[in-house]
Amino acid sequence: MTKTKSQTEHTPVLLGQVLQYLDPQPKETYLDVTAGYGGHASAIQSRTNGWPMVLVDRDSNSVEFLESRFEGQHVDIIHDDFLHASQELAENNRKFDMILADLGVSSPHLNIASRGFAIKQDGPLDMRMDQSQTLTAEKIVNTYSESDLVRILREYGEEPRAFRIARAIMHGRPIRTTHQLAEIVAQQFRGYHKVHPATRTFQGIRIAVNDELGQVERAIPIWLSLLKPGGRLGIISFHSLEDRIVKKAFADRSGSVYDSELTVLTKRPSVADKFEIVSNPRARSAKLRVAVKK
Repeated sequence: MTKTKSQTEHTPVLLGQVLQYLDPQPKETYLDVTAGYGGHASAIQSRTNGWPMVLVDRDSNSVEFLESRFEGQHVDIIHDDFLHASQELAENNRKFDMILADLGVSSPHLNIASRGFAIKQDGPLDMRMDQSQTLTAEKIVNTYSESDLVRILREYGEEPRAFRIARAIMHGRPIRTTHQLAEIVAQQFRGYHKVHPATRTFQGIRIAVNDELGQVERAIPIWLSLLKPGGRLGIISFHSLEDRIVKKAFADRSGSVYDSELTVLTKRPSVADKFEIVSNPRARSAKLRVAVKK
C-alpha cells in the first residue's frame, strides 16, 4: 500500500508523555484501541522489543494502512469500534500491560475533504469514523427535530447559540456539504473570530454521529478489566466533555479506600509544551490522563 501525504504527515500527539507514563518495557503487551496510523504503537513497539500488540481502529483506511505498516510482525489488527473490540477481547480473557486510547479525530480524517469532518474543506456531510455505519452528519442535519439539534449542539458542542443555530439549520434545509453548513452557522455570528464560528457545531454533530461520549463511558470499565495488575491505562482526550468522563472514572476507582483498584499517575492531565504545539497544532487541546491498576 502506498502512503498518502496525509498519512505520512500524521504525528501522534503527546508521544513523549505517553512513553513516559506507560513506560513500556521489553516483553510487555500493548493494546491500542484507537491505533490510527500507528504512530504511538510503533514507538511503543520499539521499546517492547517487538512483543505482540493488538491494534484496533474503526476506520477502514486506518486499518489498511496498519496492515501494511506492521505486515509480518507480531501485531493483531482489528477493524472495529473500540467498545465492541474491547468487549470481544474481555470475553476472550485477554490481558495487557499497557492500553492507550487516543480519542481525537486523526489528521487524515480532517485533511480528506470527502470524509466530511473539515470546516475549511468542502465535502459531503459525512463525519463517520466507521464508514460502514448508516448514521451520517447529513442525516442528523436534515432530519432531526429542532429540539434534538439544540440538545446536540448544547450538550456535545457546548454551543451557547444552540437554539439560534438549530433554527437556522431548519430553515436552510436541505444542507448537503460542509461548506453549506459552515456558512449557515457563521451567519449567526458577527465580527472576526480567531476560531471558526462553526467549530462547536461540527464538534457536536461529529460526537453525535459516532456516539463518542457514550462509547468512552462504557469502555473505560472494560479497559480496566483488560489490564494486568500493574498495568497502565492512558487516555488522551481533546475536549472537556471527554476529559470530564475520564477524570471522574479514574477518581471513582482510586484513592485511599480499601477497595480502590487504581493509582492515578496524572494528578493533573499532561499537556503539550509550546514546542509540540508549534510543530503539531492538533496537540494544543490534547490532555493525557494515566492510571495504574493495583
